[in-house]
Amino acid sequence: MIREALTFDDVLLLPAASTVLPTQADTRTRLTRTIDLGIPIVSAAMDTVTEARLAIAMAQAGGIGVLHRNMTPEQQAEQVRQVKKFESGMVVNPVTIEPDATLADAFALMERHGITGIPVVEPSGRLAGILTNRDVRFASNPAEPVRNLMTKEGLITVADGVSQEEAKRLLHKNRIEKLLVVDDAYRCIGLITVKDIEKAQLHPNAAKDEQGRLRVAAATTVGDDGYGRSEALIAAGADVIIVDTAHGHSARVAEAVTRIKKLSNKTQVIAGNVATASGAMSLIDAGADAVKVGIGPGSICTTRIVAGVGVPQLTAIMDVVEAARKTDTPVIA
Repeated sequence: MIREALTFDDVLLLPAASTVLPTQADTRTRLTRTIDLGIPIVSAAMDTVTEARLAIAMAQAGGIGVLHRNMTPEQQAEQVRQVKKFESGMVVNPVTIEPDATLADAFALMERHGITGIPVVEPSGRLAGILTNRDVRFASNPAEPVRNLMTKEGLITVADGVSQEEAKRLLHKNRIEKLLVVDDAYRCIGLITVKDIEKAQLHPNAAKDEQGRLRVAAATTVGDDGYGRSEALIAAGADVIIVDTAHGHSARVAEAVTRIKKLSNKTQVIAGNVATASGAMSLIDAGADAVKVGIGPGSICTTRIVAGVGVPQLTAIMDVVEAARKTDTPVIA
């Protein structure tokens, strides 16, 4: 007997009584076992959809963007870094320069990294000063040493772990735009900027990691190429690796999930796509922190028509959710 299966156009939601106002609606959801989102929206890993610019906007809105893999691993890793450094509670291990470097070196660093201030550190790592736009605004000699231009007197520093409120107070009190974070040996380990605090206030529901940086996901594939790409993405700071395939119920996909999970105990792994409970369980058993559902569900996808393969999306979601619930694994569709 052929089982009846449904897609979204086959059903409607019954209207019912509600005491919840639109402004009271809670759209928070789980992306993976350990990552929550403010809104249940993930942008597609397509080269016409998600690169760093959209991933930043998605994270600021409370969702997450999945960087596509139609580029070299190095290019994709650089996209991850662009998202992670765009907004942060504290810039960890900031770009620095030595006192004997030249003004030309400083300008090159500022342009390359898109920054306006550079901590100046001795070869030993000890903080010597800070070089900002105000210090170099009227400097004209490219060969002039940074030590002659940097601000070195009255540096405002804080210890790691300073609260955002205290950081705001110090920035305002001293009329500065950057706070230098130092350790017990007076080595610069971080930077807190006015811009990052302003961005945090402008986007209070942004999806962020433990360090206050925007979250970002990135797609990879199976095999050694996918594994090598995953290494680069994790090193760049990706929060989520998505093993992105058309048919996720495959031994190679399960193997890829298991291998990638061993690369990091922090980075989450999502795998797919599947359309059955058994397909979902194969990925969950391999270590997936969430599974993606859908074989040919998109409006422009012709998989079901051309190949005659797939499951109507609503039924596929229901079957996968029922199976994934047993292990408390989130489902994405």
